[in-house]
Amino acid sequence: MKVYTTDKIRNVVLLGHGGAGKTTLAEAMCYLAGVTSRMGKVADKNTVSDFDSQEQKRGISINTSLLPIEWEDHKINVLDTPGYFDFVGEVEQAMSVADAAIIVVSGKDGIQVGTEKAWDLCEKFKIPRMFWVTDMDIDDVSYRQVIENLVAEYGKKIAPFNLPIRENGKYVGYVNVIQEKGFRYEGKDAVECPVPDYLSEYLSEYRDNLMEAVAETSDEFMDRYFAGDTFSEAEIRSAVRVNIQDGSIVPVECGSGTECKGVYTLLDDIVKYMPSADTRKMSGINMKTNEIFEANFDFSKPKSAFIFKTIVDPFIGRYSLIKVRSGVFKTDDLVYNSRTQEEAKIGKIYILRGNKSAEVPELHAGDLGALAKFGNAQTGDTLSTKANPIQYAPMDVSKPYTYIRYRAVKKDEIDKVQQALQKIMAEDPTFKAVNDAENHQSLLYGCGNLQLDIIKDRLKDEYKVEIETEKPKVAFRETIRKTSDVEYKYKKQTGGHGQYGHVKMRFGPSGNLNEPYEFEEEVVGGSVPKNYFPAVEKGVAESCDRGPLAAYPVVGVKAVLYDGSYHPVDSSEMAFKTAARQAFRQGFMEAGPVLMEPIVALHVTVPDTYTGDVMGDLNKRRGRVLGMTPLPGGKQKIDADVPQMELFDYCNILRSMTGGRGDYSYEFARYEQAPADVQSAEVQARASKVAEGYAES
Repeated sequence: MKVYTTDKIRNVVLLGHGGAGKTTLAEAMCYLAGVTSRMGKVADKNTVSDFDSQEQKRGISINTSLLPIEWEDHKINVLDTPGYFDFVGEVEQAMSVADAAIIVVSGKDGIQVGTEKAWDLCEKFKIPRMFWVTDMDIDDVSYRQVIENLVAEYGKKIAPFNLPIRENGKYVGYVNVIQEKGFRYEGKDAVECPVPDYLSEYLSEYRDNLMEAVAETSDEFMDRYFAGDTFSEAEIRSAVRVNIQDGSIVPVECGSGTECKGVYTLLDDIVKYMPSADTRKMSGINMKTNEIFEANFDFSKPKSAFIFKTIVDPFIGRYSLIKVRSGVFKTDDLVYNSRTQEEAKIGKIYILRGNKSAEVPELHAGDLGALAKFGNAQTGDTLSTKANPIQYAPMDVSKPYTYIRYRAVKKDEIDKVQQALQKIMAEDPTFKAVNDAENHQSLLYGCGNLQLDIIKDRLKDEYKVEIETEKPKVAFRETIRKTSDVEYKYKKQTGGHGQYGHVKMRFGPSGNLNEPYEFEEEVVGGSVPKNYFPAVEKGVAESCDRGPLAAYPVVGVKAVLYDGSYHPVDSSEMAFKTAARQAFRQGFMEAGPVLMEPIVALHVTVPDTYTGDVMGDLNKRRGRVLGMTPLPGGKQKIDADVPQMELFDYCNILRSMTGGRGDYSYEFARYEQAPADVQSAEVQARASKVAEGYAES
C-alpha cells in the first residue's frame, strides 16, 4: 500500500449491536476494494477481521480489527469492533482514534440496545456518524419502519440518503435521494433506472427534509430556499458534508452485506462526506516547557503518536498500534516515550489488516499503523522526540467490576499463568488480574462473565495452561462489641530449657475500624519485664491477621496487658508471643465477636422505565436506596448502599432486567455489622473446613 497524506485518510469505526452485521460489512468492503478475491463469512470462520481462534470458535467479534483499504485514491482505515458489551474496552480503544462512525443497524431487528450505546459513544467522543441499515435482501424487512424509529429516537437530524428498490420480494436496487435517480444492480455495477412509483412519495418527503437542512447552512441558501430556488448537486453535497461533520445531519443508507449491495455507495460517501483527521482538534502537553502542544494532526509539526492498542499474540507477535497525531513517522526514526523516558529506534513500520502485516516507509499525521516489538511501550503511551517530548491524556476506558476467583489447576504452572495473564492485560485495558493478599485469593476482573470465560479459554488454547474459577471470598472483617478479661499461662517443659509466658489481658472495642488493634500495657511492679512487651504486641498483631471467629482479618480491638509473670530461665519472647496469641483467641471470643461486611456505594444508571425493577431488586439484595438523580436522555441515576457480597453476578442480572441498557459502578464505602444469618453461615463454613482437616487458604 502506498503512503497517503492526511487529507486522503479516513478513520472510520464500525459500531452496532452484536450480530447486526459489522464484520460482514467489513468483509464486503475488503472484497470491493480488492483486498480479497472472494467474500468470507462469519459462519465459515474465514473473514479478514475475525481471525482470532476464540472469535472463530464463538462466531462473534471479540477484538477490534484494523482493516485499511484503498478507495478512490483515498485510504480508509476501517475499525471493526465487537458488539457485545463485555468487550467495551476494545470499542473505546477504536473510538479514541476514529474520526467518524458507521452505525450498523439490522433491518430485521431494528434499533437495539447496541445501536443506542453506539450513538451514545459517538456523542461522548463527538464524532460524526451515519447509519447503514443492512439485511435489505430479506423480504419482510421494512426500511421505512427503521427510518421512522430512528427519527422518533434521534429527531429530524436523521436523513435517508437512499431507498431500497424491491421487485418480487428481492432487493434489486436503490434510489439516490440527492440525485433523485434510481439505480438497478447488474452484477457489481448499478445502472440508472426510473424511480418506482411506490417510492415517489417517500423520495419527495426525504428530499424536502434534506433541502431544509441544506438551506440552514447559510443565510444565502435560506433566502434561495424560500424564494423557491433549487440547489445544484454540488451545492447540496458541499452543504451536506458540513452538516454531517457538525452533527446536524446523520445520513442513513441501506444495503446488504451478504450480497455486497449498497457497499459501493457507502464507500463513496465515506470518502465524500466523512472528515479527514486534520479537521479535528488534538492537544497534549510539552513535558519540557509545560506548554500546550496543539498537534491537530498537522504533518508539519514535530512528530508525535499515541499507542491506542497492543496486540500480544503467540502466533503473529507483539505490535503497538499507533495513531500519528502530528508530523510524519518514518522507518529508523528515533522516538521518545514520555512514560518510560526512554529513546528507541523504530525498526519497521507496518500496516495491519486483520492478522496480516505489510511494511510501509512512513505514516503521515492522522494515519494508523503498527510498530513491532517496540521496547517497553504500552497502550496509552505517547511517542514523540526528546527535543519535543509530548504527553497526551490517557484513554477513557471503562472500569471492570465483574470479578471471579481463580487458581492454577497445576501448582507448577502458577508462574506460567501469571506470565500469560500479564500478556492479556497488556492487550485489554478492561481486564485485571489482582492478588488479594488480605483474603489469600487471586481475582480476575472484567466487564462481564463472557469476557472472563474467553480469557480462561485463551489461557488453555493459546498459552497451554489451565485455571479453575469459583465464587470469590468477600473481604469480611471481625471485631468485638463487648469487653473481656482473660489470663493465659503458656508453660512447656522439654527436658532442657522450658517455655514460660504468663499474661493477663483485657480486650475491648477500640472505636477505630481502620486499624487492626491498639496495644497498651499497664504492668506495674515488673511482673512482666519490659523486654517482653514487644513480643506480647507481636502476638496480638499476628492474631489479627486471621481472626478466631471465621479466619477474617480483625479490626477495632484494644488489647491491654496489665499483669502476668515470668520465669528467669524459661521465659522467652516466643513464649510470651504464644501466650498473647492464646489470650487473644480466648478474650476475643468472650467479648461479643461480630462479623463486619463491606458496604459499597452503588451507582446504577438506567432508563426511566426500569427504575422500579432495579429498586425492587436492590431491596432484595439488602440495599438501601439513598436517592435518584434525573439524567439527560430519559435516564435515572440510582444511588444505593449495598453489601458487597450481594453484588456477585450483578452485571448479568442488571443486563437481564434492563435489556442491556443499565450500567453500574461502585466504590467501597464502609464496614457494617453483618446480619446474624450471614455471620452464622460464615462461621459454619469455617468450622466445616477445620473439621475437614485444613484451614482455608
